[in-house]
Amino acid sequence: MEENQHFLCGVVEGFYGRPWSMDQRRFLFQWMQNWGLNTYLYGPKDDLKHRLLWREVYSPEEEGQLRTLITEAQSRGLRFVYALSPGQDIVFSSPCDLTLLKRKLRQVSDLGCQAFAILFDDIDHSLCQADSEAFSSFAHAQVTVTNEIYRFLGEPPVFLFCPTEYCGSLCSPSVQKSPYLQTVGEDLLPNITVIWTGSKVISRKLSVDRLAEVESVLQRPPLIWDNLHANDYDSRRLFLGPFKGREPWLRGHLRGLLLNPNCEFEANYIPLHTLASWYRAGSRDRKDEETDYCPDRALSDALHDWMEELNQPLQAGRQSTRSDHRSSRSKTPDRSDCTSTFRGTSTVAKLPVFPLNSSSPPPSPTKGKAEGDIREGEKRQPSQASRQLPAPRPAAPSGGGRRPKAQGRGLCGGKGLLSEAQVRLLVGLHYLPHEHGPSAHKLLQDLTWLKSNCHLVSANSKKNSPHKVDEWRDLAAGFLSLCDDIAQLHCSVVGGANRAVLYDLYPYVWDLRNMALVAKAFVCWLDGRVLNDSATLASWRNCFHLCGKTTELLGDESEPWAFKGGVSGEVQMLLPIGSNNELFTHPPPLFPTSRLYNIRPYHSKDKVELYRMVRQLHLRSHCGQDSGASHPDVVGDRCLGPCLALCPEYSFILEDELGVCGCILGILDVRSFAKRCQASWLPAMRDKYLPNGGHSNTQDLIKLMEEDQGEYPDSLLYHFPSQLRLDTLPELVDISVSRTLLVTLLVALKANGSQGVFCEVQPTDSQRLEFLTKLGFLEILRGEARSREGVVMARLL
Repeated sequence: MEENQHFLCGVVEGFYGRPWSMDQRRFLFQWMQNWGLNTYLYGPKDDLKHRLLWREVYSPEEEGQLRTLITEAQSRGLRFVYALSPGQDIVFSSPCDLTLLKRKLRQVSDLGCQAFAILFDDIDHSLCQADSEAFSSFAHAQVTVTNEIYRFLGEPPVFLFCPTEYCGSLCSPSVQKSPYLQTVGEDLLPNITVIWTGSKVISRKLSVDRLAEVESVLQRPPLIWDNLHANDYDSRRLFLGPFKGREPWLRGHLRGLLLNPNCEFEANYIPLHTLASWYRAGSRDRKDEETDYCPDRALSDALHDWMEELNQPLQAGRQSTRSDHRSSRSKTPDRSDCTSTFRGTSTVAKLPVFPLNSSSPPPSPTKGKAEGDIREGEKRQPSQASRQLPAPRPAAPSGGGRRPKAQGRGLCGGKGLLSEAQVRLLVGLHYLPHEHGPSAHKLLQDLTWLKSNCHLVSANSKKNSPHKVDEWRDLAAGFLSLCDDIAQLHCSVVGGANRAVLYDLYPYVWDLRNMALVAKAFVCWLDGRVLNDSATLASWRNCFHLCGKTTELLGDESEPWAFKGGVSGEVQMLLPIGSNNELFTHPPPLFPTSRLYNIRPYHSKDKVELYRMVRQLHLRSHCGQDSGASHPDVVGDRCLGPCLALCPEYSFILEDELGVCGCILGILDVRSFAKRCQASWLPAMRDKYLPNGGHSNTQDLIKLMEEDQGEYPDSLLYHFPSQLRLDTLPELVDISVSRTLLVTLLVALKANGSQGVFCEVQPTDSQRLEFLTKLGFLEILRGEARSREGVVMARLL
C-alpha cells in the first residue's frame, strides 16, 4: 500500500444506537474515497451479532450482504476492519468459547476481510471462578485470548485490540502505574495495535506528551478511537463542528486515528470532511507546521461542499428521488426481530419514524385513511371532529378572520434551498461537545445578561436610567432576531428537498426551535411584566445564575455527558423552571411541519381574535348550537374575560402565518384574583348583560359567571396558588407547540414567585388529561372543585 496507507485514518462505526444502513455505508465509502481516507471499522454496539450474540454466525443472506460491503470498501481502496466484542460474557478459559470465537472470525475472513479488531471496552473487570483459576489477572486473560486469535488468523497486517482501560481517566491508579496496561504492553504480541481514546472517553485535546506516556507503557504507538463527534450519550446533542484539538504532527506518535461520529449519518459530512483535511495536512512536508491545518478554514471548505449535498433531492436512507412517488409509512425494524444490521435500505432515523416524501401526512395508523393534506400556506383543513359538525365554520366579522399575515417573514412552505447563513447557524448551534459555535455562544451570553439585568425593565422597579433601559431593549431585540432565525432554520430544514437530512436532523432542530420559542416569549415578557425581587437570596434569578455557567465550570476535567442537553439544555437551565426536565424532554411530533409559529405576550388588540377563537371552539364542542347567539361576547367573557381584564400580564398568544391559533391564560394568585373579580369584573358584567337589555338568559349567564369565580379548597391553593387555562384550535398542525405554550406560562408564573399551578379539566377530555399527565401534572381533586364535575390537575414549579 502507499505510504499514506500506513497510517490508518477513517471512520469507526462504533456507537450505541441504531446502526447505519447498507446504503448509508456505501455513501460513506464514496465520501472516504473522494476525501482520501483509508480505513473503515465495523463495530456498532447495537448489532446483536457484533456484541450480545457474538457467538452466532451470520446467515447466508447476511453473509452475502457482508461480502458485498467488504468488496465495496476494498474496491474504493479502503481497508475494512471487522470488530467483535465478546467481553460481556466470554469465558476466557473455555475451549468452547474460544472455538466459537475462531469460527465467527473465520467466517468473516472467508468473506474477504483481511483486518480485524477484538474489543473489550465497557465491560466488567471481574473474572469468573474458572478464569480466576486459569489466569493471573484480567489483562492476562484478555491478552492470552487475543494473541491466540491473532495467530489463528495468520497474523494479519492490521489487528486491533481495545483494552478495558482505554483512556487515561479509566486507568487505575494512573496510565504510568496501571498494572492492567503494563500487562498489555508486555504480553500482547508486538504487531497488535492497541486502541486508545485519549485522556478521557471524549478528549477535548490530544497532546504529544500524554501520547508519548501511553506509547511508553504500551510499548507501541496507539491507534486513536476518537469520540470527539460521538453523540450516543445524549439524545439532545448533535455535533456538526470541525475536527479540532488534534494537531497534524501527532501522527508521528500514532498508528492511526479513526473517528467515531454522530449516530445520525447525515450529520457527519463536516466532521469527516474536516478529518480528511487534517489527514491530508499531516501528510504534507511543510516547514511551518502551524499552517498545516486550520479548523476554521477546513470548516469553510466543508460547508461549501455540504451546501450542494444539503439541497440534493434525497429520501431517507439516501435514495434519490428520481421520480415522484407516494408517501408511505416506513416501518422501523425492531432490534428484537433482527439479529444483524445488514439490511439493504432500512431507515436509520431516531424515533419517531415519519414519512417525509411529501408535505402531507400519510394514512393515519388508527383510521386507515389519510385525513387530507396539510400544506403550508393553504387554508387550514378542519379536524376530524369538526367535519362532523352540521354547521359550517362561522364567518369572521369584517376585518377579522385567520388570513395569512402580511407582516413578518411570510410563509415557509414548499421545498426550498438552505442558505449558507442558515447552514452556518445550524453548525454553530450544534458545534462540539466542549465548545459552542458563535451563534450558540451569543444566544446563551445574551440570555444570561438579559435575565440578570431584567430589573431594569421590571414592572415595579424604581426609575432606571433611560440609557440602561435602552441598552437592555437593544440587546433583547438582537436576541429575539436570533430566535426568529432559529425558527426559520427549522422551517427550512423541514421544507427542504433533502429528506435524508431531515430524518436525521429534525429532532434536534425541532427541540431547539421549541426552546427558542420559549426563550423569545420569556424575554418579551420580562419587559414590563417581571416583578423586581430585591432579596439577595432565594430569587429565581440568583438561583439559576450558576446554572448558566455550568459548562464553563465543568472545564476540561469533566466528560461532556456531565451536563445534558447541549445548547437546548443550557437555555433550559437559564429559565426559572429549567430543572423540571419532564417539561422539556419529549419526542418530536410524528409528522413534521414547516409552518412558522410564534409565542408572545398578549396585547389588548388580540382580544377580538381570542373571543372569536373560543366561540368557534364552543360551537364545535356543542355541535354548532350557539348558546350565546344573542351576544357574540358571551363565551369570551366567560372563558377569557376575567384574566384578560385583571391579569393580562400572564396571557400568551400562539400564532402562525394564518393568525392566532391558541392562547394560554394564567392567574398568579387565585385568592386575590377572586376578590378582584367580585369587586370589579362581575359588576361590569351585570351592567353589560342587563335583564332588560334584550339578551336572553342573562340571569343564568350571570349566575354561571359567579360560579366560575367560586372558591377552591385552601388545601389546594396552599400548594398550588396559580391557575391556567389553555385553548388551541384542534387543527393545529404541530401539536407539540401546545406544550411549548404551556411551558412559557409556567416560566412566567415561576419567575414572579409561584410555587405551583393547577387547571380544571372535564373528566371526559381524555386527550387533555393525558397531555397534562405527560407534563408532570397530577390529579388532585375530582368533582370537588366549586361543586362541579371537573378534574383538577396540578403540579409544583
